[in-house]
Amino acid sequence: MTYRYARYDRCITLFSPRKTCHTISTIFVLAVMFFALTGCANLNCSRLENLLGGKTNLVTFSYKIADDLVELALPPLIPMHPDMPVLVTTFVSNSNLERTSPFGRLLQENIGSRLVQLGYTVREIKVADHLFIEQRSGETILSRDLSQLHPNLETQAIVVGTFTRSNRTLYLSTRLINPSNNNIIASNDYKLCMDDDILAMFGLQRSPDDSNSISEPSQPLLNKIL
Repeated sequence: MTYRYARYDRCITLFSPRKTCHTISTIFVLAVMFFALTGCANLNCSRLENLLGGKTNLVTFSYKIADDLVELALPPLIPMHPDMPVLVTTFVSNSNLERTSPFGRLLQENIGSRLVQLGYTVREIKVADHLFIEQRSGETILSRDLSQLHPNLETQAIVVGTFTRSNRTLYLSTRLINPSNNNIIASNDYKLCMDDDILAMFGLQRSPDDSNSISEPSQPLLNKIL
């Protein structure tokens, strides 16, 4: 009986309020240290950005878009079928569908890569009808010239996306479209805070007097004079 009482007493001591409070404090400190060292993109555009913020991993972000569209697709996409590929288009500005950016092209490439990893056939729509060989430039078969693109674009679905910018916040809308009837078979939306790298893709930079506002990149002094 004495032995059991001793163990019970140890248990009470171990989980006393003082010990519990100390454990929680230790966990909190370790969590803060972890975020301080690694950064957390979820804290960007908040008061903690300068202390605990971090850069957005656009590869991971793009892969999540692809994963979400595949999961939400109804009817589901058919994997491992070379005659039923998926096309991935460039993300464009919602206010001007003819305007894109390095950001939109990067998402296009990364989403295409992820779909291939998941086992879906992805057709490269920038492949021209013939190989271009130029001196000092190498060999290329990719083209953005519509007259040079392959005419056969039969596909089971097309990934499209638009973005809308409000100060440092990007609102993205992604969709999977059935090209035979233009029906949307999957759709999802995202909110993304633009860190310095993403701002640079749009030719922007943060204003030095306000971390949450942005301004156009400063022009050289000679340009201002002229």
